Amino acid sequence: MSYRENLKQWVLDAIDAHGGATSLMTIAKHIWDNHEKDLRSYGERFYTWQYDMRWAAQYLRNNGILESADKVSRGIWQRRGAS
Repeated sequence: MSYRENLKQWVLDAIDAHGGATSLMTIAKHIWDNHEKDLRSYGERFYTWQYDMRWAAQYLRNNGILESADKVSRGIWQRRGAS
């Protein structure tokens, strides 16, 4: 999978691992704890992965996979339909 496809999946994996909704910080920690080696292997993208993670979340929101930011508490990323 491509870098961006991996990030989208890792965001979803992190959210799912925390019951369908969790904070940005928890997602970043989950991705780092589980994919540090992968992140380091992406060269210069290593320095932008947290920004790119936010891009992935926006993509997932735009495609109906995550709840819109205005429907959840500030800083929480949630799968659509999770409560």
